Amino acid sequence: MRKYSSWILLFCLVSANLLAHWFFFRIDLTDDKRYSLGEETKTLLRNAGRVEVDLFLDGKLNSGFLRLKNAAVQMLREFDAYGDVSLSVCNPVRMTETEQQSLTEELARYGYIPTAVYERDRSGKTSETIVYPYARLRCGGNSMILCLLQNNRGLSGAENLNHSMESLEYLFAESIESLSSSERTKIAFLEGHGELGERATMDVQRMVSSCFDIYRGTLTSEVGCLNPFKVVVIADPQLPFTEQDKYILDQYIMQGGRVLWALNGVRLSEDVLSKNGFTPILPMELNVQDMLFRYGVRVNPRLVADLQCLSVPVDVSPNPAQPQYEPIPWCYAPLLLTSSESPITHNLMQLSSAFVSDIDFVGDSTAQKRVVLLATSNASRLVGTPAEIDLADLTINPQAFTKAYIPVAVSLEGKFSSLFAHRMMPQGLITDTVKLNETAYSKQVIVASGTVFQNDWQNNQPLPCGYDRYSKMQFGNRDFFLNALFWLADDTGLINLRQKTIPLRLLNTTLVNEKKNIYTVYALGLPLTFLALTAVAVFLLRRMRYEH
Repeated sequence: MRKYSSWILLFCLVSANLLAHWFFFRIDLTDDKRYSLGEETKTLLRNAGRVEVDLFLDGKLNSGFLRLKNAAVQMLREFDAYGDVSLSVCNPVRMTETEQQSLTEELARYGYIPTAVYERDRSGKTSETIVYPYARLRCGGNSMILCLLQNNRGLSGAENLNHSMESLEYLFAESIESLSSSERTKIAFLEGHGELGERATMDVQRMVSSCFDIYRGTLTSEVGCLNPFKVVVIADPQLPFTEQDKYILDQYIMQGGRVLWALNGVRLSEDVLSKNGFTPILPMELNVQDMLFRYGVRVNPRLVADLQCLSVPVDVSPNPAQPQYEPIPWCYAPLLLTSSESPITHNLMQLSSAFVSDIDFVGDSTAQKRVVLLATSNASRLVGTPAEIDLADLTINPQAFTKAYIPVAVSLEGKFSSLFAHRMMPQGLITDTVKLNETAYSKQVIVASGTVFQNDWQNNQPLPCGYDRYSKMQFGNRDFFLNALFWLADDTGLINLRQKTIPLRLLNTTLVNEKKNIYTVYALGLPLTFLALTAVAVFLLRRMRYEH
């Protein structure tokens, strides 16, 4: 039998190689499946054609950025296993001056700049390193720059790097889909009811224009005027909707259309507040409350106040001729917490807001999936209407903030019943289709703040949406808007890749420093001891075998 063992072994090896050639498979043995790709990504890569990636994260990197680089390289190798992806790693520091200038200008067009990393060694010496956490992706004759680093305010560097690694698959997959798609998705910003104009939404429009075709316009008398658009955005309407407008929107949703609502529950004048120091707050009458109620939500005519809020400069000088501005917490500008239960807000930083209302779920939820996207902190309160806001009274009583995690933005997914199921079509409309009383499937996002997607202007340039000019901090408003659009327009489930989670396993640095010598002995001594014992055992066994 021994003489056939070699032939049997050779036959097994050849058979295994043939099977591996005919049947492609990969096995991920990690507990968190960090090297596994989603089925949506695999399908995308098989149809995307050739993809070229230039990774600029190279050079002298600390351990955190080195992990991010290795994760990106490994992810792109997995992409190549299911598609045609070529990777080139470039060190910008070693580029010529002309090449560096060209790269810097290209990054600037996307609003990106090189990242300075400061580190301190054990002796206390501080060093600075310039890194480029970016990649250039080319596909289908188009190209774009990707930022691999997520910088969530309030999280440690290790947590931000871990979140960046979690989002790599979605970042590359979504970009490949945008560049390789032959037909771009159409998005409509609704006008005609005092909504935010193009100037007020310039930043978010410019950001999403690389992925969607953006249109703006008013509703016509044609019931199907919204049908060419995948998503309709209604941002901060100020005038009531007519019954004809409601019918057009309702039938658009019944046919599977998706809507992003950003509307206020209360009406107030910031100009009056700034000029007079006080303003009344009244319920906002938009004539869509019955419509939203039918779909499963209610935007309440109340104002949210929160201890976790932005600060505003207030003149505290008793002499008007010598103003002295100091930052004062403004509880009506809450910093909104994001939920990890939705791909829209997973790993997203806080959002800035002003004069926000609260939202309730109503009705039967069996036909829908309802998720809270944004909420206040655990120290909040509600202000009913009618009421008054007075800048002369900026004192805050923490004992009054007894509410916790008040919902201010939600997502709805599933079946919706028509508001006009038992009503006649309003007069003055033109249609050649039958009225639908229920939708098969649709999605909606409702945000109880009309200005959450609004950008300010400075030096005749739009500031990034969510940027606070007083604290000079960037919040997650623009990312929330982009994720919400992708979620609404997504039919393949690609957006769900944002919920991928990689556990962060950190060492106890204090314990490591205290017991460094012991761990060093264990790390070096145990393997050597094991090898020595194995060698002795083998020697003794061989001697015993051949002595007898």
